[in-house]
Amino acid sequence: MRRAGDGQALRPGLFPIFSGLMLLGVAIFVTLGVWQLERRVWKLDLIARVDGRVAAAPVPVPPPSAWPTLEPADVEYRHVRLRGRFGEGEALVKAVTALGPGWWVMAPFVTDDGFTVLVDRGFVPSEARDEAAARRPPSGDATVTGLLRLTEPGGAFLRSNDAAAGRWYSRDVGAIAAALGLGRVAPFFVDAEAAPDPRPGDPVGGLTVVAFRNSHLTYALTWFGLALGLLAATVVFIRHELRLRRAAPAAAFVGDGAGEGTGRWM
Repeated sequence: MRRAGDGQALRPGLFPIFSGLMLLGVAIFVTLGVWQLERRVWKLDLIARVDGRVAAAPVPVPPPSAWPTLEPADVEYRHVRLRGRFGEGEALVKAVTALGPGWWVMAPFVTDDGFTVLVDRGFVPSEARDEAAARRPPSGDATVTGLLRLTEPGGAFLRSNDAAAGRWYSRDVGAIAAALGLGRVAPFFVDAEAAPDPRPGDPVGGLTVVAFRNSHLTYALTWFGLALGLLAATVVFIRHELRLRRAAPAAAFVGDGAGEGTGRWM
């Protein structure tokens, strides 16, 4: 029986199958590499657009009439400004920041136009959890400047929000608003910037991390490298098989005995 690797060519039906599968693998690897290059172009464009929004002058937040048609890709990280006053209540959301573990302080903000937006006033350390009086928002008219952020529904990895127990692991706008009894609120929240003159006990604002993982070029080079390696292996395999086929006799005839004219085919 003919087997690969023992100096004999593959059976005629297996050679095109193996060759075709190897070439198909090359095509798949190349396609994945091209896809990663396209993703890289998209990611670089996204980074450029977000950087432009963050650095732009603050603009008003979208009004309620615009909420049903908001496109997340068009509004996230928009630099915005709110004017109005803080409402009652707050929700503490588990956070880990450059300042250590602690809590985001989410508070309702009623704008001068009459609608409510949840504002992430900033970060307080773990030991300040029960010091609500010290971080009470200013009374009266206030202005909040920050970045528009999208809601974070559900919770964190392996941890679900528990509204009844007041345990929050993500800034879920809808669930927090319902827990605070706010009624209809904006489908986004605002990450407040650092206050120019913070009071003792105030949350630390301005900790928004604007960073996007961009490893698409590395992934693309990996796929192209695999394609090149498999292509080289395919060429070696095909050349080896063709060489064996050219060198092999059309058939092997072995004599059945000395001086006899009969024989058998192997």
